[in-house]
Amino acid sequence: MVTLYRGYLQTLVLLACVVHLSRPVCVEVPSDTEAVLGKSMRLTCISCMKREEVKPKTRVDWYYMPKTEGNIKPEKTHIYKYEEDKGTDVGEQFKGRLIWDGSQDLQDLSIWIFNVSYNDSGVYECHVLREFEFDFFTPSFSIMRNISLNVRERASADPTAIYSEIMMYVLLVFLTFWLLVEMVYCYRKISRSDDQAQDTASFIS
Repeated sequence: MVTLYRGYLQTLVLLACVVHLSRPVCVEVPSDTEAVLGKSMRLTCISCMKREEVKPKTRVDWYYMPKTEGNIKPEKTHIYKYEEDKGTDVGEQFKGRLIWDGSQDLQDLSIWIFNVSYNDSGVYECHVLREFEFDFFTPSFSIMRNISLNVRERASADPTAIYSEIMMYVLLVFLTFWLLVEMVYCYRKISRSDDQAQDTASFIS
């Protein structure tokens, strides 16, 4: 019975170590700014949560401003909104061509544009409003991200993407190795505790 209990204890500790190390990390990366004519384009908007212990009410609004010549101020158009687990495209220019691609925890608030045209070039704004619910007050937090999008006939070569992919694989290898080291450390720590418990039991008997 004691051996079975120790087995359960070891399994729980190892799982706790793995869960702690595999906790998702939010990184606010910039969006791509070049789209290919007729293809799909992901507009990346990430807003990392500052208070993980509170579940906020989040609203996301996307706006579009076309490119203009000279000092003419472009007109800002509301094209998409996401609220209460529902996304809706509200602009005529992008009607039926926008789809939500955010994460479940609403830290990634990105959208896709399908069948990109030259008229889609311009500045996109991602507005995020979070309302935190406490007992006596509801503070709010808002941010805005700008994405300047250029539409080209063909995709241009981007050496940065190659370097980024290489670094991603290097990071994955490093994190995998670090996870193995932590698991071995946890296992040895449990084994030492088990040995000490056995020595204590032998001494008492």
